[in-house]
Amino acid sequence: MAPRGDRAPFKVAAVQATPIFLDREATLEKACRLIADAGEAGARLAVFPEAFLPGYPLWVWFVPSGRTPILRELYTELLENSVALGDEATRRLAEAAREAGVAVAMGINEVNAEASGTTLYNSILFIDPDGRILGVHRKLVPTVGERTVWAQGDGATLAVHELPIGRLGGLICWENYMPLARYALYAWGVELYVAPTWDHGEPWTSTLRHIAKEGRCVVIGCCTPMHRDHIPDRLSFKKDFLPPGIEWINPGASAIVDPDGKFLVEPVREREEMLLATIDPATLRGPRFQLDVAGHYARPDVFDLTVHRRPRPMVRVEDEAPPEPEETTTG
Repeated sequence: MAPRGDRAPFKVAAVQATPIFLDREATLEKACRLIADAGEAGARLAVFPEAFLPGYPLWVWFVPSGRTPILRELYTELLENSVALGDEATRRLAEAAREAGVAVAMGINEVNAEASGTTLYNSILFIDPDGRILGVHRKLVPTVGERTVWAQGDGATLAVHELPIGRLGGLICWENYMPLARYALYAWGVELYVAPTWDHGEPWTSTLRHIAKEGRCVVIGCCTPMHRDHIPDRLSFKKDFLPPGIEWINPGASAIVDPDGKFLVEPVREREEMLLATIDPATLRGPRFQLDVAGHYARPDVFDLTVHRRPRPMVRVEDEAPPEPEETTTG
């Protein structure tokens, strides 16, 4: 991590918001509006929940895997409302980021536009404050029931991105329990670590604090507050599979943690709210005097980590025919 000059304190935001469930256009409009609100609040970075656009497929925890007709119906609707890198939705998000002057980490359901166009990934879209798409990270391992909806990502999307305010990276939900994935980000100098999630409560909150302390980075955990009323009545799984006693399917509990593992903003529950925290850039460097797990506290002579970042495409096409052999003459 190269030295930087002095930097002024800056604000970051965890945008604890509820999508318009399975409605890409309405959720996109809300996301753009919230990006503008983050800019007006002085935030330099706005982090959104896991799969915010167009919503986390929460039915995976309620509908049994053998109920094929309803699962096909739900998957079809999710697919039709998901986004692809470079499409109109991502262009609008990039424009919103540029107009607000805010870097954005947006949880999306991402279509595999590079292949079949009918498989989904759980992804984070990273956008810089000038509206440039820095990259997209696909969750490496969907958890349990999530595997009925999302495919596995690969190492090609593991990255840390340079921003004027610091190095930005992150992992999604229980991907944060993968110590080698975390270590890769630490080794690339992550300072602003985003953790969009569907998880909440303990031990998740302790996990956010542990990552902040371990990586000596600011951790921004962001989750969706989802009440059963946020699910349209037209979706039959709401009536047939959601337990009647559950009102808050997910309370949210987003939080922001400093590099000493202390809360800058404690978890907020059962409401939409933009959590704001002011970051002193000195706190991204000074604590590493005591602990720098990818520096003086590492032992590369004992431990060796290799990250395979080569993309793993579904198909490779060779367009050029091999050259014709040259004719030879004898005599």
